[in-house]
Amino acid sequence: MKIMSGNSNLPLARAIAAYLELPLTDAAVRRFADEEIFVEIHENVRGEDVFVVQPTSYPVNDNLMELLICIDALRRASAKRITAVIPYFGYARQDRKPGPRTPISAKLVANLLTEAGADRVLSVDLHAGQIQGFFDIPTDNLFAAPVMAADIQARYGDQSLMVVSPDVGGVVRARSLAKRLDNAPLAIVDKRRDKPGQSEVMNIIGDVKGRACILIDDIIDSGGTLCNAAQALMDEGATSVTAYITHGVLSGAAVSRVTNSALKELVITDSIQATDDAKASDKIRILTIAPLIGEAIRRIADESSVSSLFD
Repeated sequence: MKIMSGNSNLPLARAIAAYLELPLTDAAVRRFADEEIFVEIHENVRGEDVFVVQPTSYPVNDNLMELLICIDALRRASAKRITAVIPYFGYARQDRKPGPRTPISAKLVANLLTEAGADRVLSVDLHAGQIQGFFDIPTDNLFAAPVMAADIQARYGDQSLMVVSPDVGGVVRARSLAKRLDNAPLAIVDKRRDKPGQSEVMNIIGDVKGRACILIDDIIDSGGTLCNAAQALMDEGATSVTAYITHGVLSGAAVSRVTNSALKELVITDSIQATDDAKASDKIRILTIAPLIGEAIRRIADESSVSSLFD
């Protein structure tokens, strides 16, 4: 098998390749003067099982186009099987019609990947599990929960923990983490979102007084929801609030917002390459998921069970 990477998150791709004890495929992904993307593979991939690592994070459209062109180049080079490894799946939040005359862009992206020539997709913590049904090719959705649970146990295992979902939609994710933390109790933040990027915390469902709260979610974008939730939990008597988020999108002033919030710490994975501001913040810590993805790639290549990773 071979591991290939676009430009979206080269450090993660290198870490995955190091875990698998393989070199990254020798390829050039560059741009012409008018920003057209050009991909050239400098080694033979005929008959190979190739995994293309490319999160479709900011700039989303550029990184998505890179991925599509990489897949097309591999298909035309006669690769046996092409797996799109997308640690962060851009457009995942557009998984339904929120109103009339709006697109379901996640389905469109699934169609584009399939038509480009992908034979399989490997992702991490999809925003909604049903996005797997948008693909007509095999799709594996990994979970960062085991990595997070191990870190939480190591750092906060001696405290009275409570897992908190920042909204009703994330209860399943929060309950899954709570089970891994010796069935820790669960609380829910009831919020009302007036418009995208803005939310108002309305109520805390559950008694968080005297508890070290662990907020769990899949994406942090502007950070408004998370910071409001952290303040509400502290107001209700929580001893501390730490957030564990898989995908640190952190757009706009999110890093500043987190730094000045009631959060004790924000822990994100390296599914998206962190910005310099995020790395410099003393409240943001990065967990690597390279071994998780690397092990999943090994099992896919060996045709063994991926789901047993989470047993």
